[in-house]
Amino acid sequence: MKMRLDRWLTTLNVDSRSRVKEIIRNGQVKVDGKTVTDPAFSCETETQHLMLQGRETDGRVMRHVLLNKPAGLLTAARDPKQPTVMDLLPDVYSGIGCMPVGRLDKDTTGVLLLTCDGELNHRLLSPGRHVDKVYRATVEGRLEEKDVRAFAAGLELSDFTALPAVMTILRADDSLSEAEVTVREGKFHQIKRMFSAVGHEVTELHRLSFGPLTLENGPEEGKWRELTEDETDMLYEAAGMRIK
Repeated sequence: MKMRLDRWLTTLNVDSRSRVKEIIRNGQVKVDGKTVTDPAFSCETETQHLMLQGRETDGRVMRHVLLNKPAGLLTAARDPKQPTVMDLLPDVYSGIGCMPVGRLDKDTTGVLLLTCDGELNHRLLSPGRHVDKVYRATVEGRLEEKDVRAFAAGLELSDFTALPAVMTILRADDSLSEAEVTVREGKFHQIKRMFSAVGHEVTELHRLSFGPLTLENGPEEGKWRELTEDETDMLYEAAGMRIK
């Protein structure tokens, strides 16, 4: 991505725009091993090597993150009163615009993708792209085959009709049942509302996968890692996009 040097450093949360210009003009920045003193110098953020005040600096502004979301955090960029998933990441990720793809409820755990690519974000959430999200739900009461059929037919909720979903009962008894559910959508409280519509309240909800992404190779709950090259390739393929 082409970007002015001063904007590049500001985006990376190095400092304010005015302070960044001072740092550049004072000869404290090298691009590909050469000192650059012009704040307007054009840089390629994803390929050029950046050194700031003698230290190597990761200059990439296009990043994709897999987070194993714990309960108790909002899926939001920021909130004045409550902690959010962004509090688990270094500040640079907010600076480069790395945002959650969709949302998980505050008490829902598991796979959460964050990306700097707005178009990728949009496409992955589009029901027409058939990007599956798989959840494991624990619910009150005994799940039955009629509930499986109701999910498969699509459920009419108060403000929209949920698309057909695949529900597999893992265990069922009179007090609690456990099921795996695959959906294409990600509307607000959707899984909980779908179960409520068939008479079962969700007590625990965990997202097992988002498209090709799972937690098979980590991270642990409350931790994060950047996607591998193969995972990134698979995401862009799922979104019908060329890799940037």
